Amino acid sequence: MRGPALPLARRAGAALGLGPATGRDPGQLEKRTKGKLQKQICQVVLDHFEQQYAAELGDAWSGVRDVLTSPWCWQHALLLNRFSPSPGLESSLAEQGYHPAFPAALPYLPAAFRCYSRAAPGRFPAQKHQPGRLKGYYLLNAASLLPVLALEVQDGDDVLDLCAAPGGKSVAILQCAWPGHFHCNEYDDLRSRWLEQTIESFIPHPLINLITVSQLDGRKIGDFQPESYDKVLVDAPCSNDRSWLFSGDPQQAVLRLMQRKELSSLQFQLLRSAVKALRPGGSLVYSTCTLSRAENSDVINLILSSCRDVMPVDISGLARGVSQEFTFLTGTQQHELLVLPEKGRAWGPMYVAKLKKASSP
Repeated sequence: MRGPALPLARRAGAALGLGPATGRDPGQLEKRTKGKLQKQICQVVLDHFEQQYAAELGDAWSGVRDVLTSPWCWQHALLLNRFSPSPGLESSLAEQGYHPAFPAALPYLPAAFRCYSRAAPGRFPAQKHQPGRLKGYYLLNAASLLPVLALEVQDGDDVLDLCAAPGGKSVAILQCAWPGHFHCNEYDDLRSRWLEQTIESFIPHPLINLITVSQLDGRKIGDFQPESYDKVLVDAPCSNDRSWLFSGDPQQAVLRLMQRKELSSLQFQLLRSAVKALRPGGSLVYSTCTLSRAENSDVINLILSSCRDVMPVDISGLARGVSQEFTFLTGTQQHELLVLPEKGRAWGPMYVAKLKKASSP
C-alpha cells in the first residue's frame, strides 16, 4: 500500500487524459440556451463520431447522439456503501422517485449490493472526501456496475482490478463480497493517488489493510504474477465518448483522435496480461466506456483467436435481467453487451465482455 492519498484528481483514460463529463443540476442546464451549449461541443469530435458510429450503430446512432450531446438529460445512480449505513437515506431516495436499479432476479446480485436510480435526470448531492470518515454512497453511471455484476466475485476469491482508478468498480466489488486477496492496480501516479483516496473514503481501515494497491504496468502483471487470481477485471483505458464531445481545445481533440488508433493495441496487451494472471478456470471481465467497435468486439475477438486457453462466457442472462433499466445494442454475441444511452435511460456507453480460462487437464 502506498502512502496517504493526495487531493482528488480528474479521471483520465490512460495517458490520454480522458474522463466523464461532470453532471450538473438539470434546472441550471436547461436555463442555458441550446446555442450556448452547442458551442461547448467539439465539432471535430462530433464529426468523427458521426462518420464512425453512423456506420457501426446504424439507426441507433441518432438517438445515442442526442443523449451524448445533451448533458441536461444525463442520469446518475447511487451505490450505497455497506460499510457506512445512512439511516433514512433509502426512504428519502424513494420519496424522490429513486428505485433499485437492479432486480433481485439477476443471476448474481449480492444482498449487500444496493444501487438506486430514477428516470428523471439530475444529480444527487455529492459527498466531499473527509479523512477518517466514510462516505455513504458513490455517485456513478449505473451502467458502470454491469462489469462488476458480470464478474460474480465470491467471498474468498483472489481478485485483480487491473486498471482500477478512480476506484468506483473496486468499491463496488467490495459491496458484493470480500475477496481473499484484492489487488488494485493503477499505473498512472496521479490516478493511483485518486484510487487510494476513493478506497479511504469507502472502506474501513481494518479492511483497507488487506487491499494491495500497486502502480505496475498492467501489460506486465501477467508475467510478474502468473496464474495468481480467480477473477480479473480489465476496465481498460479507452476513448471516452461522453467527455470527448466536450473537449475544450480543438487541437487537443485532434491529437486524441489520432492517438485513438493506438488504444486497441494497448487494450489487447492488457487483456493478454490479464489472461496470464488468471488461474485455470478463472474468469475475466473486459469493459470500456466507448461505443467504438475497434476497442470493444474487435479486441475481444483478437484475444479469442490468439489465446487457445480462453473461451467466451454467456452473459445474456444479465442483459435480459436488466433490460427494463438499460438499452442494449442488438446483434452482439452472447458473451458481450453494449449499453446505448437513450432519453429516460441515459446510461452508458458501456461495453462488457466475459471470458474464462480453461481448467487444467
